[in-house]
Amino acid sequence: MEPFRTVRSRAVPFARANIDTDQILPARFLSRPRDDNHGNYLFRDLRYAPDGTEVPEFPLNRPEWRDARIALGGRNFACGSSRENAVWALYDHGVRCVIAPSFGDIFAINGTKNGLLPVVLPEPDVQTLIAAVEADPEAEITVDLPSQTVTGPDGTRYPFEIDPFTKRCLLEALDEIAFTLTHGDDIAAFEARHERHNR
Repeated sequence: MEPFRTVRSRAVPFARANIDTDQILPARFLSRPRDDNHGNYLFRDLRYAPDGTEVPEFPLNRPEWRDARIALGGRNFACGSSRENAVWALYDHGVRCVIAPSFGDIFAINGTKNGLLPVVLPEPDVQTLIAAVEADPEAEITVDLPSQTVTGPDGTRYPFEIDPFTKRCLLEALDEIAFTLTHGDDIAAFEARHERHNR
């Protein structure tokens, strides 16, 4: 997991609503270990035909968007079953941020715990961004976590909300265990006091 501060990148659009976690990572890949590159299985059944050839019209197969680090989604992005592996697939492919009007709750939580930032913006703003990158696939979007802003290709800035704890964890690349360890001195002091009081 890498610290998240500012990402400037082309943005791949997935304009449909209700893209679910089984589409993001089909269930047959759930047994793969974490150190396997889950990016290889991202949108596997949508990116590839049954014979293994790429589906040319799928957004990730377009040359302009293959290496996009930002994704734009429709309403209720990553709904469906709880699978952290769906986040791994996006992250391992190189996606660091998904911007959508809403997310499946569990996906959003799993995302922030794995270094992927889910940004919620009003649907008209997301549609504006999708229209911009569809019109110019080489256009770039900037996501700045310290200032909590998304800057579109035309320079328009869109503020977004994020709770302070989650923001800190992303900025410092802390998962829950690493965050707990930042309080190591306090924990040791508490344990010493507890031991003294229970002699």
